[in-house]
Amino acid sequence: MLLDTASLYFRAYFGVPDSVRAPDGTPVNAVRGLLDFIARLVQDHRPDDLVACWDNDWRPHWRVELISSYKAHRVAVETETGPDEEETPDTLSPQVPVIVEVLDALGIARVGADGFEADDVIGTLTGRATGPVDIVTGDRDLFQLVDDARGRRVLYPLKGVGTLQMTDEAWLREKYGVNGPGYVDLALLRGDPSDGLPGVPGIGEKTAAKLLDAYGDLAGIMAAVDDPRSKLTPSQRKRLDEARDYVAVAPKVVRVAADVPLPGFDPALPSEPRDPATLDELAARWGLGGALTRLLSTLQG
Repeated sequence: MLLDTASLYFRAYFGVPDSVRAPDGTPVNAVRGLLDFIARLVQDHRPDDLVACWDNDWRPHWRVELISSYKAHRVAVETETGPDEEETPDTLSPQVPVIVEVLDALGIARVGADGFEADDVIGTLTGRATGPVDIVTGDRDLFQLVDDARGRRVLYPLKGVGTLQMTDEAWLREKYGVNGPGYVDLALLRGDPSDGLPGVPGIGEKTAAKLLDAYGDLAGIMAAVDDPRSKLTPSQRKRLDEARDYVAVAPKVVRVAADVPLPGFDPALPSEPRDPATLDELAARWGLGGALTRLLSTLQG
């Protein structure tokens, strides 16, 4: 099981009231919410291995060089030497280091790579896996990794993590008319305002799906632009022709990396905390209470 950790702690932050606080009054709603998410996921799915995949860089420079608008609207502070700072709610930012400490004390593997997003870590680990993989994320971009033959599916939270959309190839075909790899072409044609991807003007989700159904993939669509006998409408042909520069680079931006250099780690789900003393200190300082107790009980079970 691979967790898109930031996606989950953002959901926890907005789903759990900020009245959930530590003894000193600091909000810990994202921390406790994430612990409850993990407990529920482990209880319901019993993975052998679990990795909290991490955004060491939420907006990699190599993606921005290809499409300058990539996540640009979410930048709070631009930095010269490291990752730009993402616009984050004031009471969430201080909780992220606490999440790091708690996961480390628990012994839950937390894996990131400099210059890459959690999506890229997930793509790399999914490619390396020899057995089934469940990817837990609220990011539809990871639908591209769905592969029934290899047991790869995306668990997409609809309400907390108690109600999950089990995204497999049948679901993708019914919803979008594509398979996992085809989702990359659909996403880049449609665009994604939340990621600053412009898409091809005038080509929405339904039109993109119809074009992919008619011409197979992005390369087939662009070949149809150059074929006067193809059945593209004049406006579709014009818009796609004008978007050639974007279409040429967008696949590299949308497609998750599959060859990220990762540090060594143990993905095995721990039955006991790695560092019980530190975990006790964190629990007392941050008032982790029932959320941590529930997770520890689930891990032991």
